Amino acid sequence: MTEIRVLVQGASIAGPALAHWLRRQGAEVTVVEQTSGLRPGGQAVDVRGVAKEVVRRMGLDAPVRAACTDTAGAYVVDADGNVLETHRAEDHGGDGYVAEIEILRGDLAEVLHDDTDDTVEYLFGDRIGSLDQDADGVDVTFAGGDRRRFDLVVGADGLHSGLRRMVFGPPEQHVRHLGLVLAYFSVPNEFGLDRWLVDHQEGGRSAGLRPVRDATRAIAMCCFPAAGRDVPRDVRSQKTLLRERMAGFGWSTQRILAHLDDTPDFYLDQVAQVVMGRWSHGRVGLLGDAACSASPMSGGGTGLALVGAYVLAGELASSDWDPEVGFAAYEGRMRAYAEANQEIGRLHVQSILGAEPDAAAGPEPDLEALTALIQLAVGGPELPDYGCRP
Repeated sequence: MTEIRVLVQGASIAGPALAHWLRRQGAEVTVVEQTSGLRPGGQAVDVRGVAKEVVRRMGLDAPVRAACTDTAGAYVVDADGNVLETHRAEDHGGDGYVAEIEILRGDLAEVLHDDTDDTVEYLFGDRIGSLDQDADGVDVTFAGGDRRRFDLVVGADGLHSGLRRMVFGPPEQHVRHLGLVLAYFSVPNEFGLDRWLVDHQEGGRSAGLRPVRDATRAIAMCCFPAAGRDVPRDVRSQKTLLRERMAGFGWSTQRILAHLDDTPDFYLDQVAQVVMGRWSHGRVGLLGDAACSASPMSGGGTGLALVGAYVLAGELASSDWDPEVGFAAYEGRMRAYAEANQEIGRLHVQSILGAEPDAAAGPEPDLEALTALIQLAVGGPELPDYGCRP
């Protein structure tokens, strides 16, 4: 049989993870990424529950753990810095408020890229410009002008997926904003952080500091309510917005914001989810945030990417690379897991925003149902043995 050719758009976490498993299933893989190289740093992400088993099956447990932030736990504090709650990384089997495997997004992407670089073709500084699929394959024209044909194409290009827009329609059809804006950026560790995350929440806003392995630095995190859809795209306007919305917020927030002009990295965006009726169309499928973003507030986005990559490659290979059968089986295994993480994300946003001042008290939470939801969001789907070659 002729080797199957798969194009994956996106080289953050989901894309290289999928490339790993596709290669082990015998496919020829190309990953295209619009940035000029791997993006360093970024937000800390968690590997919980079933995703830890996927990392183990990849043979990457040791390098992933070696790159972790080594965070011992988290303190929730009041405006004066007094500790209200303490959460340890070993709580709940390492799958709690702070996961035992917590790693910067860029560091995990680097581990995954280094694992696949020798066997996967990476095209940086390019993207899919257009595509035309038929019963037997997909003709792709890259933005750089190159034209090639593939058997399958997968979008692993995140919340603002260009491939999703191209094949499935404009973002307003699928992206659901949750009423918060999130920002994070690195700052000097002048706050005495020592392996402990510190977080302050009040009145729908929050500010926090997260330690990293470089003890001289820390990652600042801020979020605030935003009912509208529009967020400015230029960084200067984003920083102005952040200063305005976090003005007067307590704890160490104003000291943190004083470093905005000097930070070497900055990210700000709406907290949003992707809700779709189907994650595939013909020979084109979606993976990770492009298909089912649960938002950073879920804590499950990395798990959805890693587990989804394992399942997608396995189901495509098990179906003898029939896209209709393989994509449907992948979605069938993943959808309940994705929806559970999306519900966790929505509940977290609600806890930050709180109830309206004049709102009537809601019903007491169903703790049994919440426990079952968390178990599904962490435990995920059953992982078949797809018979991957080493």
